[in-house]
Amino acid sequence: MTIHKKGQAHWEGDIKQGKGHISTESGALNQQPYGFNTRFEGKAGTNPEELIGAAHAACFSMALSLMLGEEGYTPKSIDTTADVSLDKVGGGYAITKVALNSNVTLPGIEKETFDKIINKAKAGCPVSQLISAEITLDYQLQN
Repeated sequence: MTIHKKGQAHWEGDIKQGKGHISTESGALNQQPYGFNTRFEGKAGTNPEELIGAAHAACFSMALSLMLGEEGYTPKSIDTTADVSLDKVGGGYAITKVALNSNVTLPGIEKETFDKIINKAKAGCPVSQLISAEITLDYQLQN
């Protein structure tokens, strides 16, 4: 079974003065502005890196919940941030690293068991599998 989800982007103009907007099939984003200034100059709007970060954080959190559930654990909460690094490489830019940081509240699990499951989630998350950049993981377990 293949699931299809769509995102859409529209762009007008050159790279520095141009602008665009993005939307998602679900309507979570609707004509959200993006451009050079939102990506490189901190102006209002979004950019591809923060969208990748949000997608990765969400996917990882869901994968961790799934894998904990498969082992009989139900987390009280999982809060994950994905810090996406965009670096100048050669004549262009590349996403070189994603640093995941997850704070998990899960009473009654041993650290060794949790370590195994969370690292399995990092590797098994579909967005992690998509990203060829280095992915690091730091986490805090509250139990």
